[in-house]
Amino acid sequence: MAYAEEKMSTNRMVALGLVGLLHVGLGYAFVTGLALKAVKAIVNPLESVNIKEEAPPPEEPPPPPPKDVEIPPFVPPPEVSIASEAAPSITVQQTQPQPEPPRFTPPAPPAAPAPAAAPPTPATPKGRGNTISEDDYPDASRRAEEQGVARVTYTIDTTGKVSACTVTQSSGSPRLDDATCKIIIRRFRFNPATRDGQPVSVEKSQPVRWQLRDAR
Repeated sequence: MAYAEEKMSTNRMVALGLVGLLHVGLGYAFVTGLALKAVKAIVNPLESVNIKEEAPPPEEPPPPPPKDVEIPPFVPPPEVSIASEAAPSITVQQTQPQPEPPRFTPPAPPAAPAPAAAPPTPATPKGRGNTISEDDYPDASRRAEEQGVARVTYTIDTTGKVSACTVTQSSGSPRLDDATCKIIIRRFRFNPATRDGQPVSVEKSQPVRWQLRDAR
């Protein structure tokens, strides 16, 4: 029994010694570069290995172009006429309304005429100045012995004065015609005409004779 234990102790010691020597050798190897050489020796075979890449698969050829497909022409189906029975016609009689008899409308009575305005009360001369005599003769007409009758129309306003005068028939002498209207406008005065008590303007016509007494 003691011998066996002694043998086991010896073997154990040997193992421990081998382990220590291995550690020492590895440390030495690292120090001396043996380990680096060993790594290079392992890496070089790995770098020299060529790995072939797989070739890409061949490209598929393009599909052929589509063939033209002929479309058959359109043929319409035959027309099929189906005889249908005509519906019976229904006649509706419409009663025309009777027109109403014309209505007689009596004509409206004529409108009564408006009462005619009463004629104005005529104007009357005021004073004695409403005359023309030989003394009113223009000198040139007297020397030329001009004579004649001038017919005039003049307007008498609401104040009794003559506001306008017109020769409607000449005496044959423009000087006598002009003198006639000038004297009437300047000299003639009237009581104005009235209608319903209100003074109104009126027109008056009269002849004026121009005559020289000693005319030959």
